[in-house]
Amino acid sequence: MLKRKLSGLLFEWKNTPNKKCLLVRGARQVGKTTTIDLFAKENYKHYVYMNFDKTPEYQSIFDGNLDVETLIKKISLVIPNAQLIPGETLIFLDEIQECPNARTSLKFLTLDGRFDVIASGSMLGIKYKEVRSYPVGQVDYLEMHSLDFEEFLWANGVSSKSIADIKEYFDTKTPVPAVMHNKMMQLLREYIVVGGMPAVVQEFVDTHNFANVLRLQRNIISDYEDDIAKYAEENQKAKAKACFRSIPKHLSKDYKKFQYSIVEKGGSVRKYGGSLDWLFDANIINFCNNLEIPELPLEGNSISGEFKVYMRDTGLLIAMLDDGTAKDIIDGNLGIYKGAIFENIIADIFTKSGKRLYYYEKNNRLEIDFFIRLEGKAVGVEVKSADNTKSKSLDTLIGHYGVERGIKLSARNVWCKDKTENLPLYMAIFL
Repeated sequence: MLKRKLSGLLFEWKNTPNKKCLLVRGARQVGKTTTIDLFAKENYKHYVYMNFDKTPEYQSIFDGNLDVETLIKKISLVIPNAQLIPGETLIFLDEIQECPNARTSLKFLTLDGRFDVIASGSMLGIKYKEVRSYPVGQVDYLEMHSLDFEEFLWANGVSSKSIADIKEYFDTKTPVPAVMHNKMMQLLREYIVVGGMPAVVQEFVDTHNFANVLRLQRNIISDYEDDIAKYAEENQKAKAKACFRSIPKHLSKDYKKFQYSIVEKGGSVRKYGGSLDWLFDANIINFCNNLEIPELPLEGNSISGEFKVYMRDTGLLIAMLDDGTAKDIIDGNLGIYKGAIFENIIADIFTKSGKRLYYYEKNNRLEIDFFIRLEGKAVGVEVKSADNTKSKSLDTLIGHYGVERGIKLSARNVWCKDKTENLPLYMAIFL
């Protein structure tokens, strides 16, 4: 069983006084059901599970009156072995996007307070007009992603103590011993190829068979395209699929700002903007917005119509490329895609740590891959796929644009000079 950080967050929620219902959101197949199911079995005397996709008849429980007494009677009738004991029972409403009325019921279940309630779903397919009343202010939310790099390290036998040892070198800005550095770079390359989808990670841990990994990844990509066909509005289906399939083409360009003309000749924001938003809401892609000026607050200085697009799981991006790409990454031979793939993994790492993504580009000449808020400052981050850490843009930005600090993430070990520091790519998890 893969160790997930969500388990600790669920335990904190359970021990919160006067808690609200909890809604765990995330893309399909990132481990929501498995993690919540294990948590329920380990922490509650009684557990009632309803999956609205697998068992559609459960949806009828939430037709009509949604007061809790009525719901208790319906659940007891439809699920005869359900033990609804106040203070001892967890109710898990899985795939809640299939039952909008169940989402409305969270308000009343929170106000009643007799049972702990967790809902889970991708939130695809919920149409605003179908939900009677949103439980505003009565629900807490958690976002679940595919495994982040630290969880991937745990899965591959790297202890929390070893990760803490690496962090000491980050904190003191001293070089990591070569054997540790080389091992961490190897694990990062494997994470790029495998990604974080739990079934894929488990297959890799069990077999280290990259052919099996690729097969599972492409099955997930196929499932994503099936979701587009199932949940997207009729006029969005073909456009959302076209945007999804265009992502590798965008990342192969030196100029990575999203261009609708790459999706389709003559394409425009009017035609495809809604489809991109759909993919973002489905937790399939990330947006990285350009900054008007490289200063805090980053969101306040972002340009809404200028952005790059990254895949939320880098392993799935690799699976969308040619056969043999995984081997090229492991061997360090990537050609034109090299920079794009390493940018995507840093975007992946930053997003899973809760950061929004920003970059800075001016006049097609000066471009910094990412900007983050770090220790109260706007910090430029450049990503290099090898140990060449030259960055004219970052040097120019620090010298002439008032940016006080820059970070270069590369295959090179730790070193610092003036206002710029180089960190190994794997240390992005500590930023």
